Amino acid sequence: MRSDRDQATFADGRIRVTQDPFSFQGLTALVCGASRGIGKASAQMLASCGARVVLLARDADALESVRRSLPTVAAGSHQALSADASDARALGEGVRACLEQMGSVHILINNTGGPKAGPLLDADLDAFTAALGQHVLAAQTLVKLVLPGMKEAGYGRIVNVLSTSVRVPIAGLGVSNTIRAAMAGWAKTLAGEVGPHGVTVNNVLPGYTTTERFRELVKAAAARAGKTESDIETAWRAAVPLGRFASPEEVAGAVCYFASPAASYVTGQSLAVDGGRIGAI
Repeated sequence: MRSDRDQATFADGRIRVTQDPFSFQGLTALVCGASRGIGKASAQMLASCGARVVLLARDADALESVRRSLPTVAAGSHQALSADASDARALGEGVRACLEQMGSVHILINNTGGPKAGPLLDADLDAFTAALGQHVLAAQTLVKLVLPGMKEAGYGRIVNVLSTSVRVPIAGLGVSNTIRAAMAGWAKTLAGEVGPHGVTVNNVLPGYTTTERFRELVKAAAARAGKTESDIETAWRAAVPLGRFASPEEVAGAVCYFASPAASYVTGQSLAVDGGRIGAI
């Protein structure tokens, strides 16, 4: 059991962490895409380390199920917020109301499902517009809402779950490659602007991870290549030096590192969690 000395404490409106660099006691995290996959795993891991969590996704029933599974925290109950990231106005209204009820958010996890698979030249303009809104515009909306509280507390962590395509574009994911790169540029720019306020901005780049999105990509790749899904999985697995796919919990570990006090001097970085698959340094 952690002692009071190990917990994040408040003094003069600023958060100071004394002993445990991986304790989230006294901190509130807003986790997007929290109803499944990496978002759900991240929410569970943050809560298990003491954070109060606001779960955000479209599926209200799935969110409530996740909320009930989270351990109780001293700072108060976890919350579930049903909202669509593609509707910036509704998203902003929902989060603003949540902030009025719960107070400041210290950790923001931007995590949103990727655009539909397909070659770049097969995509129409609407696909780019929708992806831009769901990712970049949603992230910008959320940051402007939570940043004042982060500044006041002197503690802020913004973590974006993107893709290894930020380093090496992935064939057959034209729109996704474009939007993920835009998010990486947004994050690097933001890191320079908010750093003086004690706020960090970092990206986690998942590789092949066993989520519902992964199953969709396997199915799409199999259809394009005229192969079975098993054939695709075998080929992808062979390209990973560790010889296996990641679990959502393994990616969540990197998310929680960037969100933790331990990462206080790390900002503007992108960390691939891909079993060593991509060749870029």
